[in-house]
Order: sequence, then structure tokens, then C-alpha cells
Amino acid sequence: MIVTVTPLAEIHLHLEGTVDQETILLLDPNLTREQVAQLWDFHDFTGFLDCFKFVAQRLNSPEDYALITRRMLDNLAAQGVTYAEVTVAAGVALWRGFDFSDIWVAIREAQEGSPVEIAWNLDAIRQFGPEHVMEIARLAANFVGDGAVSFGIGGDELRGPAHLFGEAYAYAKDAGLRLTAHAGETGPADSVRQALDIGAERIGHGIRAIDDQELIRRLVAEQIPLEVCITSNVCTGAVPTLNAHPVRKLFDQGVIITLNTDDPGIFQCDLRGEYELARTRFGFSEAELSQIRQNAWDHRF
Repeated sequence: MIVTVTPLAEIHLHLEGTVDQETILLLDPNLTREQVAQLWDFHDFTGFLDCFKFVAQRLNSPEDYALITRRMLDNLAAQGVTYAEVTVAAGVALWRGFDFSDIWVAIREAQEGSPVEIAWNLDAIRQFGPEHVMEIARLAANFVGDGAVSFGIGGDELRGPAHLFGEAYAYAKDAGLRLTAHAGETGPADSVRQALDIGAERIGHGIRAIDDQELIRRLVAEQIPLEVCITSNVCTGAVPTLNAHPVRKLFDQGVIITLNTDDPGIFQCDLRGEYELARTRFGFSEAELSQIRQNAWDHRF
């Protein structure tokens, strides 16, 4: 039986990560299907980052960003997703030398007329350091009131520990942005703690919190939701096997769980499939899945 929980909301979704193999061939017709399939055949976090970087390097114009935005919206609508918070890698765009304002106009125009409501999160690359993260916080502040609702950090947790970015997070908060952070994905539980300490209101992934009971108690007490991405964690090797994923244990200990796809074009998954995995592989009941669905709505930015 396929789970048919509707309407759905997704709150951890990367625009660039929605690019699937068919779309990358549209972006770069010189590629062969064999080349693309080989790149998509990865089994660890490094392989995923290589694939994500490969995709980002084929986004060479505002029109390319508009194309992938439209295709993302079509896919979300087909799944019955009516609300999504989508991360755009502003840090990557600046790293490539683009004028982000042009990209912003393109993606905002591309979403016009879609039945899916989109709110945007601007993401900085943590391993690029505090100055870069502050630059993205200032950039994100320019779009408050024009679709941008939040600010966050992604990238290598170990090379960019969250405690370095307290000033940028304070700036973003003062500008009216909500705060999230990737943490506890490939990094340890302390990475989650650091993200909370600088003001993160939600945690992207956060699965390593399961290793620290004090942190679990803090997540529960402060009502901090985790943006859990089961298939993503398996594909990147963040968990060794599907059965080893701690989503059930986290839920049973009272942590607020949401289900998300992260980079569905790269991981070849969709949101309904994540709910089905939760039901069939982790024993979530229909009532529990309804609660998880509601969690996304209740904790959206």
C-alpha cells in the first residue's frame, strides 16, 4: 500500500539537488547518458558532493536556474506537495562569479503561477569561513519580504564548525530571517549542539543526535525539529544501511521529526517514497505519519 497523506509540505529541499539525469542532459547536451549514469552511481558523501558540484557547474545562466525551478515545481505538484521551503546555494553562485540578483529574479519569475507555494532559504558554504558566511547572510537580508524566509549553512561540518558563525546568524536574525543549519549529518552530535548554540531553529538532518542523550533531551525540551532525509543519508553513507537509520529511535524519544528528500534528483527519490519507507521499513503507523506530516506544516518558516 502506498501512503497517500495529503497535502504534503517539504522543508529540506535543495534546488540544485532537484536536477535529475534527464535535466542535466538538457543543461549540457554534450553529455552522454552513460557519463551521467556513472556520475550518479556514488556510494559516499564525497561522491555525492562531486555530483552536486557537477550539477552546479552546468547552471550557467539565470535561464538555467529558471528551467530547474519550473521542473522542480512540476515534480512537487505531481506528488501533491503544496508547500516547500527550498534552499538555493547562494554561496555556490557567488563562488562561480554570478550576480545572484539575476538568479533571484529568474527563480522568482519561474515560480509564478505554480500551485506550489515556495519559500526560499539562502545557504552559505561553511568551509569557506566566517567572512563568506556573513556575506551570504547580508545577501539573504536583501530578499526578506521578497520570498526569502531563512538562512543556513551547508557543506563540510568538520571543516566549518557552527560555532564560527554566531555573528552571521545574529545578523540574519536581526534582518528578519529564520535560522536553520545542516548539522549531525556526517558530523558528530556536537555539531548539532553548536548549531543550536548559534540560534538554529531547525536542524537539517541531525541524525547523530541519537548518540547524545543530553542533546536529545535538549531537542525535546526546546522543540527543535529535525529535517530528516532517510534516502539521502543512505546514499551518502551517513548511515551504513537503511536499517541503521535512527529515525524511529529519534521519534520514539520525543524528537520532532519531519520527512524530506534533500536532493531528490540526485538521490532518485520523492517525498511520498520517504513516507512509504517510514511506514514499511520503520513501522510508522498512519497516525504517526500524519503527525510527521503535520510537523512540517507546524514548523515551517
